[in-house]
Formats: sequence, structure tokens, C-alpha cells
Amino acid sequence: MSTYNVSDTEDAVLKFSRLVFGLALSNTGSKSDAEDVFQETFLAYHRCGMVFNDDEHRKAWLIKTTINMSRRVTSASWRKKRVSLGHEPDSGEDFTLQTEEQTIIHDAVSKLPEKYRVPVWLFYFEEMPTKNIGKTLGLSDNAIRSRLSRGREMLRKILGDYYGKEVFDL
Repeated sequence: MSTYNVSDTEDAVLKFSRLVFGLALSNTGSKSDAEDVFQETFLAYHRCGMVFNDDEHRKAWLIKTTINMSRRVTSASWRKKRVSLGHEPDSGEDFTLQTEEQTIIHDAVSKLPEKYRVPVWLFYFEEMPTKNIGKTLGLSDNAIRSRLSRGREMLRKILGDYYGKEVFDL
């Protein structure tokens, strides 16, 4: 029988809620889906009973779990079979961040394929070093740098002349 440490879960929520919600929102494109992923991720964390070596280990576990929960939500069969009844009030277009610029960049990042979206999100929005991203995702540092480069190129095409070349330069 495992014991649940509520204070550990509260600490994780306080430290990593922005990371988990942002990554979930980026991967699902919907505020309500991101909220579901957020809850499921921290519920899984609370129930797992794992002992983490440090905050980086805990953060890596939360990132992987958020990605997996997001995949589960976005690949659910009911999503593929639903029919739109016109404007859906909780589509990604209705969600706005603090500034118009943040919203535009978020929307552009959300359009990237997952293999580029996740490293871009972690590098630019969570300010994780490429080494840590690679370790978390099980990829080499060179693979992450390559995905960041390709992701930036895709973002330049998506954003067009709105921002020009200076937005995602290293």
C-alpha cells in the first residue's frame, strides 16, 4: 500500500503548474483539454508514489507525463468522430495570453508537428537548456538542436513577415 504525500504534490503543483499547463495547451490547442491534461498529470503524480532524485528528475517525469496525457486526449476516438456545430467556444483561437504577441507566437508554435513543438516550447518558453531537453525526451543534444533549427524555420514560414527573422534566432 503506497502512501500519498499531499505536501509533495502541492509543491509540485506550485513549482511546475506553468510548465505543465503551457505544454498541455501547446499540445492540445484547447484550454479545456489543457485543463484536463493538467489535472490528470498531477493526479498521476500524486498517485505514482515515486521518489525523485531531484527537481530536474521530477520535472522530466512531469514533462513526459504531460506529453503522454496530451497525446491520449488528442488521439481519442471521440475527437475524430465529432462533428462541428459551427463555432466552438473553446477552440484554440479563442484563447489569448497576456499580450497579442504571445498569443500569435503560441498559435504558431501549436501548429508545429509534435517532434518540433515540444523542444521549441521547452527551449523558448521554459528556458530549458538543450542538454536537459534531450535528456528528458531521450534524444541527443544534436537531435534537439536540429529540431530547434527546423522548428524555427517552420515558425518563420508560419509567422511570415509578421516578425521577420529576428524572432527565433539564437
